[in-house]
Amino acid sequence: MSASSETKKFYALNMFDVVDLEKYLAYFSRLPEAAPQYGGRMVAFGRFRDNVAGGLTPRQVLFLVEWESEEAFNRFRDDPELADLHPLRESGTASYIWQTFDGSDMSDPTGVSLDDVLAVLKP
Repeated sequence: MSASSETKKFYALNMFDVVDLEKYLAYFSRLPEAAPQYGGRMVAFGRFRDNVAGGLTPRQVLFLVEWESEEAFNRFRDDPELADLHPLRESGTASYIWQTFDGSDMSDPTGVSLDDVLAVLKP
């Protein structure tokens, strides 16, 4: 089965530097409970290792979250009930990059067809 016949995913890529560890940990400690309630699944979290190629200024931390849809991501980001959560992230980090991407689950890359790849590469 090709990825195009499966449900497309929505990914949020976060890259940042930590400037207030206590505030960021207060934010991060709530994510395992909060994100799934809005359709989010934490996929990866890691520390910068090396700048292999490209001109982007490195950030200390990478965090990738898979969302059921863009709407799910927006509900998490915009819900007034989480109004106290997001400022912890904002004040605990600097040089924050938060980008979103449409994509497919690649846990089984043999299920991805050339058409799936072309759909991403073409404008």
